[in-house]
Parts: sequence; C-alpha cells; structure tokens
Amino acid sequence: MWRRLFAGPVSWDIFALAIVSTVAIAWGAAHLTRVFVTSALRGMLRDTVATSSPLVRAPLRLISAAVFLLVVGVLIFPAFEVVGLHPRAGVHLGTLTSWAFDSGLRVLLIVAVAYALVRMVTIAVKRFEHDLNRGTGLDALERAKRARTLGGALTRVTTVLVVVIALLMVMREFRVDISPALTGAGIIGVALGFGAQTLVRDLIGGFFLILEDQVRVGDVASINNVGGVVEALNLRTTVLRDEEGTVHVIPNGAITTLANRSKDFSYYVVNLPLAYGEDVDAVAALVRALADGLQAEDRYKPFILAPIEINGVDSFDEQGIRLKLRIKTAPLKQWDVGRELRRRILQAFEGRDIRMWSPKETLAISNPPER
Repeated sequence: MWRRLFAGPVSWDIFALAIVSTVAIAWGAAHLTRVFVTSALRGMLRDTVATSSPLVRAPLRLISAAVFLLVVGVLIFPAFEVVGLHPRAGVHLGTLTSWAFDSGLRVLLIVAVAYALVRMVTIAVKRFEHDLNRGTGLDALERAKRARTLGGALTRVTTVLVVVIALLMVMREFRVDISPALTGAGIIGVALGFGAQTLVRDLIGGFFLILEDQVRVGDVASINNVGGVVEALNLRTTVLRDEEGTVHVIPNGAITTLANRSKDFSYYVVNLPLAYGEDVDAVAALVRALADGLQAEDRYKPFILAPIEINGVDSFDEQGIRLKLRIKTAPLKQWDVGRELRRRILQAFEGRDIRMWSPKETLAISNPPER
C-alpha cells in the first residue's frame, strides 16, 4: 500500500510528523475561521439570535469542519514532500508554492485592502460623529442625532459593497467562474427595475429622508398617524417604538405624512380652563411668575429656551373660558417641563381658590316599573 501512495521508503516517525503538523495547521485555520464568522454573525444578528443558539452553532460547526478538511486536503501532500516523502498523487509542493506566490498573494492583498477599507470607513464615521458631538447645547444634540443616522447608513452600505466585491475577486483567484454571479446580478437588477418597484421606491424614499434630514434616530415623530421614538432609520424602512413599547416598521416609500416633534426645538401648549368670573390678567401674571421661577431653577434652566408665551383667551365654552399659553423647550424635553409646569399651576390655583372648570355629564339610570 505504501508503494502505491509514495515513491521510495516510508518512515513512520516522518509520516506521523507530517500528519500531526498538517492537522495542527488545519485546526488553527478552522478555529480562526470560526472566530471570524462568529464575530460577523454577532454584528449582523445583534440581539435577534444569540451566538450560543443551536441555529447559529450548527452552521459554525459545519463551516469549521469544512475549513479543516479543506486545509488538510490541500496541505497534506505538500507536508509529505517537506519531510522527505514523495507522494505519487495530490497537490505537489511546487504547484502549491507557485499558487501561493501568484494568486495567494493577490488573495491576501484583496482581503487586506477590503478589511482596511471597512475599518477606514468605520473610523471616519466615528470621527465624524465625535466631531459633531462636541458641545452641550441644542445644536450639538441635533448634530449628534443626524451624525448617528447618517453614519449608520453609510457604514452598512459600504461594508456590504466592499465585502461582495472582495468575495467575487477572491473567487476568481481560486479559478471559480464568477460569470454566473455577475449574470445573476444583472438579472436581479432587471427584476428590480420591472418587478420590485416598491423596493426601489422605498430605497429612494429612505435616501432622501436621510439626505434632507427630515427625521433622525432618537426623534419623536408621527408617521402616517403612528407616533413614537425613531429607533432605526434604514434605507428601506423606518422603525418606531410607541409609548407602549410596540414596534412599528414603516416602509419609507409608504410614508405620506411625517410630523417631527423634536426638530430643533419644541413647544408645550396648555389650554388652561378657567371658570367665568376669574380675573384673567391676574391668572396670566401668576402663570408667568410660575414659569419664570421654573426657568430659573438649575434643573430646568437648560431645557427652557425662552420665557413663557401667554397667547390670551382662546375660546368661550359653556362652562368657562380657555387661556392659551405655550413654553419653548429643547427637543424631547417639552413633556418634562410641561408636566412640572402643570403641577405648579394646579398647586397655585388650589392655594388661591382659583376655579377651573371641567365638562360634567350626568347619567341617570331608572328601573322600569314592575308589572
């Protein structure tokens, strides 16, 4: 049997040395591949599926086994030649050396350049976000939200493009015909043009949504009469989470109305109900004093951008009148400021016996007469 596999005498210790060395190299390559793939899956899946899940571990084992067998199959015969044996078949050392110094170097260069491009884009985006985050004012907050939205979209798009192009180039160096892949990409492009108009509309809508800075991650917005915090802004979809924790995924191409409640600044509007007979001017002066006191406190001073505006009597109702007022605040702080202002107004009214009104309905229930 040894004469069929090798030309010349075979020593067991030399044969074992070649086998052990090849297995060790293959195990190291499989381990590094598993670590790399696990890191990539963790970045793609995030909190969707844990890397310890059987759905993830099974493919990882398959990939590790495939890399291990591939490395063993490629290196075993050159390893025999290195230790002095002369195999009759397999990939010879000369062939492997020629490929390594030809296509192998190009593969390493492609992988290194692709990795460098992805890292450069990531670092540039982080630096861009850091520069825009400088400062503590309202402008810095707005710039930070826009930088986070644009940076996330740019990083994802660049990473996908670089990885796909690098993968095709590596496949060509391994003598794999990539023309079917390119043909398939062309067919997919034609299909997108004719049959996936909704997808194209969503992508175009998301592009202009980000480009025109209509809404950012972290904003409170109402989209198609659905309100919530913008958790993610992708090229295809916008993700909202409402106050009950429900997540709404809205295609960007389907957005017909968008109301951003935290763009640059916000107003908290109060329609204060007063009973007929109350002194409106005195109430307005009291509310203004309460608002000025609120603005002077260190806790609320950074969030209040201007003194309160008393618009005056807004309407006459059957039970009383409505005094309209509003206060200008930083984005997303209108509710904190407004609730505290309402609490102080209520306490001040109760302490001064100022009457407010509320519509009341009386429901009378009568029992039918017995027969």
